[in-house]
Amino acid sequence: MTFNNNKINYGLLLVVFLLNFQNTIAQPKPNIIIMMSDDQGYGDIGAHDNPYLKTPHMESIGEQGIEMTHFFAYPNCSASRAALLTGRYPYRTGVTAVTQVDHFMNTSEITLAEVLRDNGYRTGIFGKWHLGDNTPMRPTDQGFQEALVHKGGGIGQAAGPAGNTYFDPILEHNNVSKKYEGYCDDIFTEAAIDFISSTDDKPFFTYLATNLPHFPLQVPEKRAEPYRDMGLHEDNALTYGMIDNIDYNVGRVLDKLKGLGIEKNTIVIFLSDNGPRTRRTKNDTYPGRWVANLRGTKTSIYDAGIRVPFYVQWPGTINKEKPTSEMGAIIDLFPTLLEAAQIKSPEGIHIDGQSLLPLWTKNSPKNLKNRDYFVQMHYGPTPFKYMHFTVRTPKYKLISPHNFPHGIVHQPTDEVLKNVLKNLELYDVENDPSERINIANKHPEIVDAMLARYENWFDEVTEERDAKGVQRIYLGTKNQPHVNLSRFDWGGPRVISRFDYGGPRVIEDNQLGYWQVTTEKGLYDVSFDLPQIKSDCTAHLKYKDVHIIHPIKVGQKNIVFKNVQLPEGAGNFHAYIKEERLAVGPHFVDVHLLQQN
Repeated sequence: MTFNNNKINYGLLLVVFLLNFQNTIAQPKPNIIIMMSDDQGYGDIGAHDNPYLKTPHMESIGEQGIEMTHFFAYPNCSASRAALLTGRYPYRTGVTAVTQVDHFMNTSEITLAEVLRDNGYRTGIFGKWHLGDNTPMRPTDQGFQEALVHKGGGIGQAAGPAGNTYFDPILEHNNVSKKYEGYCDDIFTEAAIDFISSTDDKPFFTYLATNLPHFPLQVPEKRAEPYRDMGLHEDNALTYGMIDNIDYNVGRVLDKLKGLGIEKNTIVIFLSDNGPRTRRTKNDTYPGRWVANLRGTKTSIYDAGIRVPFYVQWPGTINKEKPTSEMGAIIDLFPTLLEAAQIKSPEGIHIDGQSLLPLWTKNSPKNLKNRDYFVQMHYGPTPFKYMHFTVRTPKYKLISPHNFPHGIVHQPTDEVLKNVLKNLELYDVENDPSERINIANKHPEIVDAMLARYENWFDEVTEERDAKGVQRIYLGTKNQPHVNLSRFDWGGPRVISRFDYGGPRVIEDNQLGYWQVTTEKGLYDVSFDLPQIKSDCTAHLKYKDVHIIHPIKVGQKNIVFKNVQLPEGAGNFHAYIKEERLAVGPHFVDVHLLQQN
């Protein structure tokens, strides 16, 4: 048979087209694994010249893909997690800090888990959530089909349960409390590996967010002992032992991918949520921690507070590269991963992040060359312009420093703000990565330009936040008929005033708050877990026009208000004890729906 080379063989072209089309539609979506540590600094990596730590499994991700050496998060836990999951600046989402309503992410936010779930992915979270423990803010309310998490910002915190530790902890599995045996990081990793190993043919999104090395410093002795033998301070020995445990479990996850034969079709990311806790005030020093010559600490807007380790691999798509110094940010992961999965971003939502996929796949990342990344951090539900912020570009960094950002809870006076603006700092971080040489006076034109961009950003994101208000806890829903309210989630002026510009105070200094809720009309049992009762007194339940008083006896541990009829609507839920004139709150309040009316 002969062919006329001058004529087009349409039949052959059709076959080729159909084969290519078939291959295109059969192209599997990549699995996605994000492993995030908690308070692990940029210096807490062996390859970053840490003289004590070895982190081979974390580093191997970058060796098989890319390390981004200038990747930025937020200086506290909740803000970084909200930014990761939404691709949006935390102020837009409602998140300012880490406790007392400041960590509540608005339920209207569309998360990465929701988008992936709606596009055929299995979604699971294992470890730390820290964006609200009650409906409608739980991980299962925000797109995760499988969830094994601890409450609040850490095991052992006021979110409860009381007495919980990193060993044999009580955790929340799909919103049901259950006691587990073992060390928390190992438990979370084992659950994540089981999720990855499912025989379901759907792609998966696994968010393994360990609570290590966050305080309290609790770790198996075998992990800490080698660092004690080096003569390190006990805090560092425990911290490095916790990071060693994380690295071990990162290796377990990577080995599982290889064993399952799915390594090439899985995007693996490792990062931290913020910098290390080395100090929070001038009088709170964490001795001898290696910070890679960066300035600052967790809660700081200097680079040690926000520059974090970042590694990514996707064999066959991301080629092995030397570390890149292109600036990336935690808000970039949302659009990047959706683009990698060939999924469109939700319509009508302003995404602040930029896709890093062009950078990872060797295309020209022009959009990353002259970008701004905005960070602001304080406590309390109200943001204040100019207070403790930074604008970071690849070249320059404008800073409004503050030695105690926890105390920024009241509107500063005009005189304070004028002084803040007079003392802004500017650094050439490209040539001065340790942020030691303040060049603000030499370049006022750069300061003014960056300050103007910050002002526009602040106005935009806070206006969106203010329009939504603080996310309320739902009481009486069929989705969660039994709600546990803790001191971790209460609000109110006495709670906020436990922080002030004079310095930190312990939570016992201010022992009364209330919960901002929305209720379904119905019949409820409400129980209080009482603080130490030293004399006969009264317990009070107050909500809208309901005010019930019960007597309690000295030494009594709990009180139950039975068959309470609560009205429908939004309000402040008050629970308190009047032992003296100044009321105090219970440790926990359980609100159990009996029937809706």
